[in-house]
Amino acid sequence: MTFYDRNGHPQFYCQDKEFLYDFNGSPIGYFYNNSIYNFKGNHLGWFEDGWIIDPNGYRFCFNEDANGGPMKPMKSMKPTKGMKSMKPMKSMKEMRPMKPMKSLSWSNMNIAEFFRN
Repeated sequence: MTFYDRNGHPQFYCQDKEFLYDFNGSPIGYFYNNSIYNFKGNHLGWFEDGWIIDPNGYRFCFNEDANGGPMKPMKSMKPTKGMKSMKPMKSMKEMRPMKPMKSLSWSNMNIAEFFRN
């Protein structure tokens, strides 16, 4: 599944329902119990109804199955996927924070800010 930003540009993907990769093939995070973590163990946001929701409740990215939320833009073509790099070891996960109220607005975060790599 591919995740698109507020402009419809493909940002990253997941092929195994767990690990997230950028299109260069670099592992950037993973899903765990409907949450998203980076490999440092930082809780980054939530995955719900096809949306990735940032720590403040704003919609960060969406996939093809996204329901509800703000109006979705027309999707751009996906770039060619690079060869996947080795995944780093997962650090101990920080405690999952309380989920904020979901907003119907887009997040202002970019991919580097969200994944904090």
